[in-house]
Amino acid sequence: MLIKGAQNLSDAELIAILLRTGTKGKSVIEIAQEFINKHGNLAIAATNSVESFIKNLGIGKDKAATLAAAFEIGRRIESQSKWFSDKKITTPADVAEIFIPLLRDEVKEKFIVVCLNSANKIIKYEVISVGNLNSSIVHPREVFKVAIENNSANIIVLHNHPSGNPEPSKEDIRITGKLVEAGKIMDINVFDHLIIAGNSYRSLISEI
Repeated sequence: MLIKGAQNLSDAELIAILLRTGTKGKSVIEIAQEFINKHGNLAIAATNSVESFIKNLGIGKDKAATLAAAFEIGRRIESQSKWFSDKKITTPADVAEIFIPLLRDEVKEKFIVVCLNSANKIIKYEVISVGNLNSSIVHPREVFKVAIENNSANIIVLHNHPSGNPEPSKEDIRITGKLVEAGKIMDINVFDHLIIAGNSYRSLISEI
């Protein structure tokens, strides 16, 4: 079913994948299609409760919970994507507001490239390095490959310190300088390099 990608599947087929199996009298596709026919579309179907899924689909509690969780994931992604697209980045504090909740509990160091358009709104962010130590040591080509692929006008680079200490190392400052210089050559502005450490952060752009 997924060989051509989930985006090519019908609403009923997507629900069928979540349900996995049918019931004694109906195939999983038949159950899923009846559900779609009854509600008209996924947006309306997603408002159902677990109890309603059990009643309307004739499925068990576990399948109903899976379906409810999938709809909730979709709702959160839509909500977060809209928030990202509406959020204009003007200060390091704007970046920290977004990424502190995502990184403060991480036990491994991650290096992230955040791509911005010309209006300084987030297009996408991508983790390019994960490790216990020295994950902030990346080559500019790795960073700007992501930036170019996403047609970025500006980028933010950031990494977390699982230790909770936001103090930069000499290497942190050195790589910031290298990225800024590379950005000038590539005509892509490096807006900032941030360290996220627990609930605190440190902007490195002023360190160079």
